[in-house]
Amino acid sequence: MELEMEWMDKINEEVKNNGHDEKEQWRKHSIYKIPSQITDLNEKAYKPRAISFGPYHNGEEKLKAMEEHKHRVLVHFLKRCKKPIELLFQCLDQVAQELRDSYKPLDLIWTNDTPKFIQMMILDGCFILEFLRVHNSEIPFDDYGENDLVFGKHGNFHVLPFVECDMLLLENQIPMIVLHILSEFAGEGDHHELNMKIINLLNPIFLDHASTLLNEKIIELGKCMHILDLYRKTLIQEPSHTTPTPKITRAEKRGEDYSINDASARKLQESGIHFEKSKTSSLRDFWFSGGVLSLPRLIIDNKAEYTFLNLMAFEHLHNGAGNEITSFILFMDPIVDSAADVSILNGKGILINTLGTDETVAELFNSMSKEMPIACDEKINKVTEDIYRFCKKPWKRWRASLIETYFRNPWTMVSLVVGIIFFVLTIVQTIYTILSFYHDC
Repeated sequence: MELEMEWMDKINEEVKNNGHDEKEQWRKHSIYKIPSQITDLNEKAYKPRAISFGPYHNGEEKLKAMEEHKHRVLVHFLKRCKKPIELLFQCLDQVAQELRDSYKPLDLIWTNDTPKFIQMMILDGCFILEFLRVHNSEIPFDDYGENDLVFGKHGNFHVLPFVECDMLLLENQIPMIVLHILSEFAGEGDHHELNMKIINLLNPIFLDHASTLLNEKIIELGKCMHILDLYRKTLIQEPSHTTPTPKITRAEKRGEDYSINDASARKLQESGIHFEKSKTSSLRDFWFSGGVLSLPRLIIDNKAEYTFLNLMAFEHLHNGAGNEITSFILFMDPIVDSAADVSILNGKGILINTLGTDETVAELFNSMSKEMPIACDEKINKVTEDIYRFCKKPWKRWRASLIETYFRNPWTMVSLVVGIIFFVLTIVQTIYTILSFYHDC
């Protein structure tokens, strides 16, 4: 009976608050435990393989080997800063509740033990900051030495690629404010310089394209919640150059569906559409005009699947994040349907395949969009409508039908050519016979 009374008192208290605390709490979340309906499709894509950052995978047996290196890195960090650990602890203690509120959900072990939580943030944050500093350093291996197991030659080849991949997992994030505080504590530049170090590691192509307007481009990214959020914003940065913009038609305003689910790169090419590489690698730098479909360059390597799936999971779970990544992957799914499509796009410099065979890349795109909810995107809808209308022109359909029927198989093509020659010879022979008849008369 006492337990029932406690439960009812709790409910009454929540009713009195009228959900105000709940609404405020939702606005603070930015790092999420991914639900099973997403992870069940590809569980490995969401789990760290080398190192844990944050509370969700802290202490896992397979990741414990890196814990001693976190402590070692912290000593290097403090020695270089020449400041006591107590001062650093105080800096993070002031924002401890804000850091905890970033996680949804958060186990009670971290909620009830603030010192333990701050210790984790310091260890993980220092490791990330040192990782970024060494990667961006002009001095090889810096103060860690050439034989360092993590930051030396051996670690550079065998360890750091896995760490880089683990930094882009949604469940493996720490709030960006931790890195800001640590960076200020070490006197190693402002927020924009920190962002530049992260981008230079994870998306250096962004810096290449933005070199002329670098500071403006970094500032345009705005406030970022964590590294995955920053990386996502560099991927969807709107291109500065002007691209053709299709007009919104009455049909589109009514919400008519212009599906191109059966429009692979091969079929689009056969319908008269040409592919070309966009000027930048921004996933927003795509357009269709005059029979030309321009697409950004995508490097498909061994971390592409994990990265895209975690980006899409973030968009799925974080209210207000947007759906640009999800929309783009769903847009590319029918275009990259088979190995032949990968070969076409690779030949145009759009897909850079470092993963394996063309079949592997096609399977990757097909699997990433599996059971993903349809994400509405105005720009993609416009491009899709233009492609749909282009392919629906009668002469385009006849051309595609001719290619599909007679030019898909080389033997069929040979038979067609032989048939045409035979038909022409028959006509010539008939004309010759008729002329001979009149001549004899």
